[in-house]
Amino acid sequence: MKKVLGLGNALTDILLQVSEDDLRELGFPKGSMNLIDFDTALSIQNRFLSVRKTMVAGGSASNTINGIASLGGKAAFFGKLGNDEVGEFYRADLEKNGVQPILLPSSLMSGCCTVLITPDGERTFCTYLGASADLCADDIRPENFLGYDIFHIEGYMVQNHELIEKAIRLANEAGLKISIDLASYNVVNENREFLENLVTQYVDIVFANEDESYAYTHLQPEEAVEQIASQCDIAVVKVGRKGSYVQRGRERYHVGAITSQCLDSTGAGDLYAAGFLHGLSDGFDIRRCAEIGTLAAGRVVEIVGTKLPDETWEEIRRLCALYRGFMMNTNFN
Repeated sequence: MKKVLGLGNALTDILLQVSEDDLRELGFPKGSMNLIDFDTALSIQNRFLSVRKTMVAGGSASNTINGIASLGGKAAFFGKLGNDEVGEFYRADLEKNGVQPILLPSSLMSGCCTVLITPDGERTFCTYLGASADLCADDIRPENFLGYDIFHIEGYMVQNHELIEKAIRLANEAGLKISIDLASYNVVNENREFLENLVTQYVDIVFANEDESYAYTHLQPEEAVEQIASQCDIAVVKVGRKGSYVQRGRERYHVGAITSQCLDSTGAGDLYAAGFLHGLSDGFDIRRCAEIGTLAAGRVVEIVGTKLPDETWEEIRRLCALYRGFMMNTNFN
């Protein structure tokens, strides 16, 4: 089984269920990712002191890496934390989930992401990067990539062009397959030319949702997945309740979503990537990878947060085992 290394913002998610009026009054576009300063983060948290909160170790790439480890895969996460209670919570959570933590120290406070969840299940991110923003190109060294096969990065990191360029270049030189999740349509809009250069030169696997793929290609999903696939090895465009399109060369599939009662869409894309990359590391074809990702995404929207219960992970592991057995029998015959 191949080993996956993730690079991303080490953020502890603070999940809050809010009203549409609350979101309008705060002035954040629904479904967007917004970088905020410490004072704004504190102001938001003070506004919702009486609202029930859920706190989990998060960050897009970290969610994906935790998912891979929960499926029995071999995975590590590279990030930066402050020397504080939130940082200790984050490290302990990675270790509990079977992830190898590669966490550098920072003099800044550990980062957090306040996730505002409206009644329709849509989530709006208000991110205080803190220590995670302290991660820089000088922290990345060639030896960080030794022993790994796949390098997965979150699109939120591309705003630090120097960091991402160095990390991807070193991963490429070490022979790793490179995977990127485009993260958010506004991030794509602000960094489109830079992202296109990365994808065409280095990236092997691109994950995007409908809004992100449109921001990147200005095309509808079926045409967008084809265009992205012409720039890399594997393209995935997720279309919510309509499932996903996945393409490799001229091989393309539409995989329908499972029936789910959406309570909170936080982490759906991250866990789709986890299921897909885990399947890929096991040697499955892209359709089966997409089916594993679809099951993981469909289950996580039924809960608040990104931490699936053990019985749900066991359900997904059974699907992986079924595909593994089918593949072995096919090879034997």
